[in-house]
Amino acid sequence: MVRARKAILERGGAARSNVFTRITLALFGQIPWRGCPYLPVEIMLFPRWFPFHLSKVAYWSRAVMVPLFILCTLKPVARNPLKVNVRELFTTPPENERDYFRGTGGKSALAALLRVLDRMAYTADGLVPKFLRARAMKRAESWMLERLNGEDGLGAIFPAMVNALEAMVILGYPVDHPHRTTAKRALEKLLVNNVSHAYCQPCVSPVWDTGLACLAMQATGGSTAHGAWGRGLDWLQTKQLLDAPGDWRDRRPHLKGGGWAFQFDNGHYPDLDDTAAVAWALHQADDPARYEFTITRALDWLAGMQSANGAFAAYDMDNTYYYLNAIPFADHDALLDPPTSDVTARVVAAMARAERPKDKPVLERAIAYLRGEQEDNGSWFGRWGTNYIYGTWSVLSALALAGISRHDPAVRRAVSWLAGQQNSDGGWGESNDSYRFAAGKTPPSASTAHQTAWALLAMIASGEAGSVNVRRGVDYLMRTQQADGLWSDPHFTAPGFPRVFYLRYHGYCAYFPLWALASYRNATRPGTTH
Repeated sequence: MVRARKAILERGGAARSNVFTRITLALFGQIPWRGCPYLPVEIMLFPRWFPFHLSKVAYWSRAVMVPLFILCTLKPVARNPLKVNVRELFTTPPENERDYFRGTGGKSALAALLRVLDRMAYTADGLVPKFLRARAMKRAESWMLERLNGEDGLGAIFPAMVNALEAMVILGYPVDHPHRTTAKRALEKLLVNNVSHAYCQPCVSPVWDTGLACLAMQATGGSTAHGAWGRGLDWLQTKQLLDAPGDWRDRRPHLKGGGWAFQFDNGHYPDLDDTAAVAWALHQADDPARYEFTITRALDWLAGMQSANGAFAAYDMDNTYYYLNAIPFADHDALLDPPTSDVTARVVAAMARAERPKDKPVLERAIAYLRGEQEDNGSWFGRWGTNYIYGTWSVLSALALAGISRHDPAVRRAVSWLAGQQNSDGGWGESNDSYRFAAGKTPPSASTAHQTAWALLAMIASGEAGSVNVRRGVDYLMRTQQADGLWSDPHFTAPGFPRVFYLRYHGYCAYFPLWALASYRNATRPGTTH
């Protein structure tokens, strides 16, 4: 704790913490509310053409912000009868701090202007007519309640869920009100309690894990695995969101649903990455005709969600209002959901696997986008997995399924980059520090099982199964496999928001190495060309 306090003070103290932390500090009376961005509930009444509108930000931003509008408008302060405080974490007494927004939103002229406008609007808050505030408050409450999502919670992500519960408390919902008890139960379900430790998950990932585990087990071809992935696909089929309401329908009102959420249930927010992975696995079933309707609806939905630049994002399309990253609230630099190479690659993989003639124009535009996104050193950036190894695996696997030759210059450059990243122990590794540096400038990192698997899958897909690099990578996985058949990996494996917070997918060190080893065996069987 002493070391932590020293580190905080060396970085300017708690006044320099990010927006989410400062809002929490204000809720607990540790800083004045003027230390938080101006987020009036009247934002709910802004027209769609206005520069800031909910439809212009990512799903996670909408789900987090709407209950925050309620909290930041009413400005509650929690009771603190024991007078617990963290004043020792401030370099200046918090009530005397003059500028909580130093450096917020970047150094651009637009960011500076928006900081000035934010403070001007904050001081004029008392001029908002009461009838207008009441109307906006009701709209925010209705928006939140419509998306409460039962015991899976608002947005099925912790920040939105805790904000929703706090908003209901402040709005006067009694302790035993069904909405309030359900919201609390959703949070409790995220808790993991063990004998020696406990933690709160930011979300759960059963659809993502099941889809990838099915793809890994399909590669093995074993009878035991066959039964497992068969049951997995049957379960996934029941989770498809065919008719559920969703924010994505604002832009595509006539597009039929067909996606999957990341979590057990998150009906308003199907995820393109999950949908593509699941459709890919379903199409690899022994009898894909059994899932024909499911696959068709999934691919049709994916095609309808293509952005104007030919790429695909995680939850939306054309969510590229980059000027919004300059607002004071956006210091986490993840307000938006722009298209990315890794999600685009997954959609390409699914569509290429299905080989539907009507998807050809969609595929061509997506592949053109991927070619344009390749880094100078041959890699691809990985938004949803760490990082360039993940992005490069995603794209090379997709290009191979799309029939792009192993001799294609883009493929050769990527393979050369991967070969150059191999560690002396035969494995591959990349830390989350790679999100702080330009491609190719990341310091060396220890090998991990899941990143070694990504590199192997990429190289095998690119015709390198017989190479020395692949053989050394396979040896690394076989050498580091534990007695229980799995691999140990304590690292955080993917970003939630790059440079802000990271996630650990516990399954990554199980199904990805399995998938890589099975793919290597399949590619090196006698009679197989590589």
